[in-house]
Amino acid sequence: MPTNLAIDDKLLNKALKLGGRKTKKDTVNEALDEYIRRREQRKIIELFGTVDYYDDYNPKKYRR
Repeated sequence: MPTNLAIDDKLLNKALKLGGRKTKKDTVNEALDEYIRRREQRKIIELFGTVDYYDDYNPKKYRR
């Protein structure tokens, strides 16, 4: 899907250098992928402490 964006050249050039990608397209796609993964990880972090567990649960007892 062709898209016309006004992207800060300094940021893009720095991302190109840091990411080691050969093209601007590859750099932007990788940045978007990383952005999405980080946002999804935040959702997981919010779940910490919300799972109920039993102090006396013994997983070895239920194996086999």
